[in-house]
Amino acid sequence: MPKLGMEPIRRDALVKAAIVEIGEAGTLDVTVSQIARRAGMSSALAHHYFGSKEEMLVAAMRHILTLFGAEVRGALIMARDPAGRIEAVVRASFASQNFRPATAASWLHFYLQAQSSDKTRRLLTVYHRRLRSNLMVGFRPLVSDPEAASETIGALIDGVYLRQVLRPEAMSNAAAIELVLAAVHRLIREGS
Repeated sequence: MPKLGMEPIRRDALVKAAIVEIGEAGTLDVTVSQIARRAGMSSALAHHYFGSKEEMLVAAMRHILTLFGAEVRGALIMARDPAGRIEAVVRASFASQNFRPATAASWLHFYLQAQSSDKTRRLLTVYHRRLRSNLMVGFRPLVSDPEAASETIGALIDGVYLRQVLRPEAMSNAAAIELVLAAVHRLIREGS
């Protein structure tokens, strides 16, 4: 007989295990059995809760995006001006819970999965739109082409994540923030 109230706990454990497993393996070619073992349960139970590996990976992406969204909202509350808004988004992008090696690796693999999964592609589209929108609100009063500035910084954030996964030594959160904020300040100075 199933234990009442265990489903959300077990689903959460599987989602977190999927993120860690992808990060350590460096690929999406992890099995449901590997993920379930890391979560301390059977693969049959994992299939019961998610139905498929793709559904589990989509849930993992939703989890990462939920954490990221909460970090951005919290940072934006503290922003005092348009430049502060942009800085808040950049700092949230590289907050320690978002920029851990396993999470960064998961981002890369979710981008790959989005090429073949409509659900993942939709999640990434929502992420890109929100990131762009949050950046544009900050850039709008500061530069003549806020759309181009937002696209540039969004691409730079994605690029730093890509390099984080591929470099032999991890970049620190502070170094990533400094790199992207330097580009933000250049864009504002140039007014483009």
